[in-house]
Amino acid sequence: MIIVEQIKRKKWLRTTVYAVIIIGLSVGLIYLLRYLMAHFDISVEEFATTAYLVVFVTTLVSNASIIVPVPIFAAIMIAAASKWDPILIALIASIAGTLGEITGYYAGYLGKKIIVSETTPGYEKLVGWMKRYGPLAIFLLSLQPILPFDIAGLIAGASRIPLWKFLLPCWAGKFPKYIVICYFGFGLLHLLPVL
Repeated sequence: MIIVEQIKRKKWLRTTVYAVIIIGLSVGLIYLLRYLMAHFDISVEEFATTAYLVVFVTTLVSNASIIVPVPIFAAIMIAAASKWDPILIALIASIAGTLGEITGYYAGYLGKKIIVSETTPGYEKLVGWMKRYGPLAIFLLSLQPILPFDIAGLIAGASRIPLWKFLLPCWAGKFPKYIVICYFGFGLLHLLPVL
């Protein structure tokens, strides 16, 4: 019982640390952006294309990592959403994030021959479960912000569900999640007196 409580505390501590890091990076990026705009006398509109590209690339790279969480893209999303359209930022990030998850899918798809065989106990049950509930499970896992989503990609790939049945629910879950992150982060940043 004590071990379970310690594990729960560690998870909450890790989640809190990630949240603090993301908020700190978001504030730092906004200050840096404002400083550069004032120093070089640049209007916000001149940065829009570059900002959308940066959001796309960082989200793609962050989601392409397998198992290791790289939450830096959330700070960049929040900073960009403070200056540009949060819905467009969330749309671009969700498309990039979905494309980045293809690495986990293909790691499961190609790694199945190495890691899992048809003779593995429970393999048929897992494949049946993924084929039956796969899109819903993928949607729910991509919608929530805490559990690592890469496991869903690995299982979907190993179960050989079609790529489009993986990508569509993945995007459908990421888009609303990223909208919430953009607006929630933007709202938190406006609570700070200096911004």
